[in-house]
Amino acid sequence: MEVSGCLVAPAVFKTVVIEYLGQAGSIPVHLRQLCLRGAALATSDVRRRVPRTDVILADGRLQEPLVRLGRSIVKNTVQAVQARVRAGDTEADAAVEAVLAALPAETTGHRRVLNASGVLLHTNLGRAPLSEAALRAVSVTSGTTDLEFDLETGRRGRRGRGALAALAQAIPAAEGVHLVNNGAAALVLAATAMARDREIIVSRGEMVEIGDGFRLPDLLESTGARLREVGTTNRTVLRDYTDAIGPSTGFILKVHPSNFVIKGFTAAASVRELAGVGAPVVVDIGSGLLRPHPTLPDEPDAETVLRDGADLVTASGDKLLGGPQAGLIAGRRELVEKLRRHPLARGLRIDKLTLAAMEATLCGPPAPVMRYLQADLKVLLSRAEALAASLTCHGVDAYEVPSEATVGGGAAPGVVLPSAAVSVPASLALALRLGTPAVVGRVERDRCLLDLRALDAADDAIVCEAVLGAVGREQEGRG
Repeated sequence: MEVSGCLVAPAVFKTVVIEYLGQAGSIPVHLRQLCLRGAALATSDVRRRVPRTDVILADGRLQEPLVRLGRSIVKNTVQAVQARVRAGDTEADAAVEAVLAALPAETTGHRRVLNASGVLLHTNLGRAPLSEAALRAVSVTSGTTDLEFDLETGRRGRRGRGALAALAQAIPAAEGVHLVNNGAAALVLAATAMARDREIIVSRGEMVEIGDGFRLPDLLESTGARLREVGTTNRTVLRDYTDAIGPSTGFILKVHPSNFVIKGFTAAASVRELAGVGAPVVVDIGSGLLRPHPTLPDEPDAETVLRDGADLVTASGDKLLGGPQAGLIAGRRELVEKLRRHPLARGLRIDKLTLAAMEATLCGPPAPVMRYLQADLKVLLSRAEALAASLTCHGVDAYEVPSEATVGGGAAPGVVLPSAAVSVPASLALALRLGTPAVVGRVERDRCLLDLRALDAADDAIVCEAVLGAVGREQEGRG
């Protein structure tokens, strides 16, 4: 409220008027009442300008967001805009437009990210992207489905029968298969069912940390098993294992060192050597490669390891297999059944959406990660050249460069994949990450490299628009 050219808070104005009128008894009664009414109106003026919640929610423009996002998210956004109206930051008649502008695009806080980092299986970006077949399967299964129901007999059916049948078909050497919710869970279930209060023999060179501070020894000992470390960091031979076998041995564990490489004076007992020593052999291959792959000749695969004599294999589903997060268990029928029937298996089982995505990944076309792994270098270079040319036409400092990609995600350590990238100023890296969709590259030598190996050709146009948008925002910030 403005009084004599000065802004005065309504509450203060009311107080001053009342105190003054209380002292000035000679002021006529009707003038006194008029001043009191004006003070009251001034006090309520801000609240009278704020549109009611029910009025805003009833606006036709908000009906689609109410269906898509739900009443709770829309109502919270309305209340935030009302607070801005009270503070004078938003005009009352623009409240609905302000709500529409502030509403999130989706109900999840997660955002789509284009992986231009050059790491095919980027753990921080969710590892393997699902195939279109897997996404369709998830959509079909998201409603009511025959998860544990036999439609022919009308009776209870085997949970995950489709995914399990597909996994068994993909690993012919496996007598039995089972699925749990992640790779670490597969190993924990094996240790709990086969070695609780017993010993697990493992090489010192395979006592790995699997990420985010989780270490294999801690994981295994949490099951009640005791670890019997043998050999040395760089050399563990067959005799180290045989000397350690005794009445308390639960099994021998071999762990693929999936995120590091030891070179030089090294030795490791093979699965074939260990297969005949008189104790079950469990092999954690990690990456989820089911069959040999020509691009990754040194990466262990489930089929070969089982044929070499392993009793049980554990692996992850969201790495080289290219499926959803899951733990794969394959091997001797009696051992797999022992794990499946263990009480802990109930707590580690996977949901219907994961089962559907896994079945589609195993039965459908090659997963995206396999396409990226086998991408033609000439095609990548051509794409990078075209993308850089398009950006240059818009005045962006961009050019194509050769690049080196990696598999990542705890798979194929040391393997370098020749690739191609578009180089743009490093100053754009943050703006690209904050854009919609976000684009994550890598910064090298004061340049941001956008590697194309883990992107589909259809993504190139989206990356182009993202870079142009980042340049525009950067220019606005400078202005």
